Amino acid sequence: MPSRSRKGAGLAAEDQACIYLEKLGWQIVQRNWRCRSGEIDLVARDRDTLVFVEVRSRTAPSRFGTAIEAVTPRKCRQVRETAEVYLRLNRMTGTPVRFDAVAVTFAKDGTVQELKHIPNAF
Repeated sequence: MPSRSRKGAGLAAEDQACIYLEKLGWQIVQRNWRCRSGEIDLVARDRDTLVFVEVRSRTAPSRFGTAIEAVTPRKCRQVRETAEVYLRLNRMTGTPVRFDAVAVTFAKDGTVQELKHIPNAF
């Protein structure tokens, strides 16, 4: 069983989310965009819509709940606030936007056990 740090697991989950979204025909615009109010894991383009994607991961079994349960109301607020800054700084305030979540569950051996995409998650 490969040992993986929390940060390493997060990056692996983001990699898997990117692969999945690109297979859907989306363009990944940015990864790990940061400002004072927080971080956005992925900014992607789904046709004419800019999608802010929160990526969460867990290793099964987890005593901390599922990956999707980690998308808390507090985290949703923080992503929305950070997205507002992103849109303002990039002069994209009229652009249609959406907030999705991708939950990746890894098996103990590091393989992807499940990837769940939730459009309009918050």
